[in-house]
Amino acid sequence: MTKNIMFQGTSSSAGKSTLVTALCRILKNEGINVSPFKSQNMTRNAVDIGENIKIAGSQVVQAEAAKTKPLPEMNPILLVPNSDTGSKILVNGIDYGNTNAWEYHETKSKFREIVKQSYKSLEERYDIVVIEGAGSPAEINLRENDFVNMGLAEMVDAPVIIVGDIDRGGVFASIYGTIMLMSESEKDRIKGFIINKFRGDIEILKPGIKMIEEKVNKPCLGVVPYFELNIEEEDSIVDGKRGERIEDDELRDKEYDKLADIISNNIDIKMIKEIIGI
Repeated sequence: MTKNIMFQGTSSSAGKSTLVTALCRILKNEGINVSPFKSQNMTRNAVDIGENIKIAGSQVVQAEAAKTKPLPEMNPILLVPNSDTGSKILVNGIDYGNTNAWEYHETKSKFREIVKQSYKSLEERYDIVVIEGAGSPAEINLRENDFVNMGLAEMVDAPVIIVGDIDRGGVFASIYGTIMLMSESEKDRIKGFIINKFRGDIEILKPGIKMIEEKVNKPCLGVVPYFELNIEEEDSIVDGKRGERIEDDELRDKEYDKLADIISNNIDIKMIKEIIGI
């Protein structure tokens, strides 16, 4: 039976994509057949994966890290912004038309089945699916018909790791607030949290970690230091000096291994595997 795990952030750009990419490479390096999955993404970086089928660049990156072919099922719903309030919708990589924020909110329930079928397709092909949420699960105004965060976790019965960005400040408040805004059943899905983009002496951070662990009754599964690799948050692998995508496959592959090493050295991989069930 296919197993899974899901990373949800306290905000956008908390580090979910990076952790999914890293875990895909870590598991693949252990011989596990693994796939990324993000039910809905919003980005202008839509990448053609063949036959004019386009998915988000971040899922292409994650598939590369997993050493597998990128598939439309890895990102079934892609919103490509084309104005301040509107987007083009791609469903399984194919143009579905344009929408504005209100129209999409009112009609998004019909996309749940598409998401469910896409995930099921990956289940049939892979041993583990590493899932990325979108934005924050604490957006309580978007809870109805949710299929990107806790709604998706419940749909596919996934354990959840919360990711917080300490570089922005207020990481303890964001972790606490995110978890406290969840229902009891949603809280039960959370198996721990990871603090990302830390700079400084971790000994100074430890008292705060202990306090927040007690307040939310969840363990800290790691503190990831701030680092720079040629893997950009904005859905592409880039040359750090020129800001251009690295086209050399071998160089990109080395970056994935570097990322995997950094993450595995700073999070509790043994516990992550136990959460997955491997």
